[in-house]
Amino acid sequence: MSLRELQEEYEYYYPAATRLQERKSVTSYSVMKRALDIVLSLAGLIFLMPLFIVVAVWIKLEDPDGSVFFKQNRVGKDETLFPMYKFRSMVANAEALKQQLMSQNEVEGAMFKMKNDPRVTRVGRILRKTSIDELPQLWNVLIGDMSLVGPRPALPSEVKEYTTYDKKRLAVTPGCTGLWQVSGRSNLSFEQMVELDLTYIRNRSVFYDLKIIMKTVSVLLGSKDAF
Repeated sequence: MSLRELQEEYEYYYPAATRLQERKSVTSYSVMKRALDIVLSLAGLIFLMPLFIVVAVWIKLEDPDGSVFFKQNRVGKDETLFPMYKFRSMVANAEALKQQLMSQNEVEGAMFKMKNDPRVTRVGRILRKTSIDELPQLWNVLIGDMSLVGPRPALPSEVKEYTTYDKKRLAVTPGCTGLWQVSGRSNLSFEQMVELDLTYIRNRSVFYDLKIIMKTVSVLLGSKDAF
C-alpha cells in the first residue's frame, strides 16, 4: 500500500474514531452525572425533611383548602412531558387567572414572569424569594425526570412558541439550577436564557456542574432575582 493510500485510509477512519471517542466521553459524563444526581438529591431530601414539614404546615395554615404541593407538566429531554413538583406558592386557581395577566408579562419571549404577581400568597413570596418552593424538585431529580444542573424545564405552552433554534435547549435533561439561574435569572430575556443554556450544553462536564451547584448555593437564600 502506497503512502497516499495509507493517508487516505487514515483520513477515512479518523473521523469515525473521533466520533466514537466523543460518544464514550458523553456516556462517561452521563453516568457520573446521574450518580451525582442520585446521591445529592437523596441526601438533600433526607436532610431537608424537617424543613419540608414546617413549610407544609405553613402553607396549610394560610390556605387550608389548597394543596401543599403544586404539580405541573413540564417539557423534558427530547420534548417528553413529565410532572414537576414545587411547594405551592400561589392561590389554588392560579392557572385559571394567568390568562388575565398575560398582558403584564415582564419577560420577553416564550416565558411568563411577573414581579408583583397578585396570585402569589404571603407564604409563597417568602418561598420564592428564598427558592425554597423549588426544593421538591429534588424528587424529580431522584427519579430521573430532572438533573441537578441543566436548562430550566419549560412549559408546553412555551415550547409551542419555540423556534428550531430554541428547541436545541431541549436536547438534555432539564435541571433544578443552571447557568441561567446563576447568571441573572428573571432579569434576563428569553433569548439570553437560550444562549446561556446552549453554552452550558456545549461545555457541560462534571466539574462544570459542580461549579454551578456551588454558585447556586452562594446565591440561593435571599436572591433578589427570584420572582
